[in-house]
Amino acid sequence: MTAPAPAPALPVPPEALLPDRAALARAAELYLDLHRHPELSGAEEHTAGRFAAPLADAGYRVTRGIGGHGVAAVLRNGPGPVVLLRAELDALPVAERTGLPYASTATGRSADGRRVPVMHACGHDVHLACAVGAAAALARTPGDWRGTVLVVGQPAEETLSGARAMLEDGLYRRFEPPATVLAQHTAPLPAGMVAHGRGPVTAGSRTLEVVVHGRGGHAGTPHLAVDPVLAAAAIVLRLPAVVAQETAPAERAVLTVGSVEAGGEGNVIPERAVLRLTARAFGEPTLERVTAAVRRIVRAEAEASGCPREPETTELSRSGTNTPDPALTGQLHAAHRELLGASRVADWPPSTATEDFPLFGPDGAALHGVPGIRTGYWMLGTVGPEQWAAAPGAGAAEKLAALPANHSPLFRPHVGTTLRTGIAALHAAALVALGRP
Repeated sequence: MTAPAPAPALPVPPEALLPDRAALARAAELYLDLHRHPELSGAEEHTAGRFAAPLADAGYRVTRGIGGHGVAAVLRNGPGPVVLLRAELDALPVAERTGLPYASTATGRSADGRRVPVMHACGHDVHLACAVGAAAALARTPGDWRGTVLVVGQPAEETLSGARAMLEDGLYRRFEPPATVLAQHTAPLPAGMVAHGRGPVTAGSRTLEVVVHGRGGHAGTPHLAVDPVLAAAAIVLRLPAVVAQETAPAERAVLTVGSVEAGGEGNVIPERAVLRLTARAFGEPTLERVTAAVRRIVRAEAEASGCPREPETTELSRSGTNTPDPALTGQLHAAHRELLGASRVADWPPSTATEDFPLFGPDGAALHGVPGIRTGYWMLGTVGPEQWAAAPGAGAAEKLAALPANHSPLFRPHVGTTLRTGIAALHAAALVALGRP
């Protein structure tokens, strides 16, 4: 006897989920505008407006200004589950060097008031265009599903503060809370592919600011001063040992000093030095051990340098490990294989990138008060065929290591294939989570 054919994962034929030429053109127009006009975390006013307008045109009831510039758009279609589709509004302080005709030349003000270049170097413009495309497709096909679609444009993801701000501003009180939250994220995989994790997809994190206090003076008489730059340098050189000393070989952890600021002139010993660093791991106990070790080393090096005051270590942000619901992941994996074909759906190893997306689900239950929310999250390929072929390396692993990754000034998604796949993948995932007629 032959085995029965597996039940279809999708309620509609896969080809019905692929955007047509007109829908893809609208998504590309939105993407190009967002890419040309990126905005930093907390300053996403134009981006929020461009995201909200096509959702309103598609029939969604749109609310703006949630937790900053956050957007929520609701479309009800009878009784059924509430499914949230999340995309991010903000860009990064990166100077684009892609040479593309639509490359960003925008600038913005950083948190400390400096004028900095701004670029969508992490694909949030892709996420927004795909979310609008999928939302519009759902609005055009109400016969395929039942329930409520809640589309969220989240501000300030790059500072890991936007999800919390939206939830504290009552996102799940002002709108019916979701049973399922879905999101996708760009990655330097071939465009046309998606990838699912089997367990954690991204890491949890702690971002710390350390202030080391010295005693200022003349560079010609360093013996009359206490140089905080030397203390900061000793801290930076000592911190890499934390991972080896505080974590077991089977635990993955990363500790990175991303910023060191001190002084302004070569002939002046400054009063203080400021370091900003991030610890990343896949478990809270690991993060707590690493963070405690950082505080201990900072105190010890400051004392060894004779600093006149205790250093100050402040937690700027934190995020939880992003572990999608296993059962839902299995359903989405099957749906994407049916949609795209098995060869275009890959496995994703845990990445030490970080996200505040988990707060929309179980990780944020203490914050939003809604237990039992399922999360679904996958990676979306962006690398066009020419860029992939030109990348050095004999195999996929070597090419992936050589290609510009997220946060690179050379990051450049292949517009057509990325948007076509991203819209269809999000549309399919929404249909899996929504009720069926």
